[in-house]
Amino acid sequence: MKDRTKQNKPIVIRLPGFVSEEEIGLGTLIKRATTALGIPACNSCEQRARALNSRIVFHGKKH
Repeated sequence: MKDRTKQNKPIVIRLPGFVSEEEIGLGTLIKRATTALGIPACNSCEQRARALNSRIVFHGKKH
């Protein structure tokens, strides 16, 4: 059986030079990129962003 506490933690990926010191979720990153391209966010997009943010997080600092 899998450890449930491990499943609830997002994967953290370090990208120095590309991401600032603050953490940013994958969903937020995609939402910012699509908004910059002129694609408005809908309700489904918001749900997707929340789900992706809970799974993958990027940051630029060392832990």
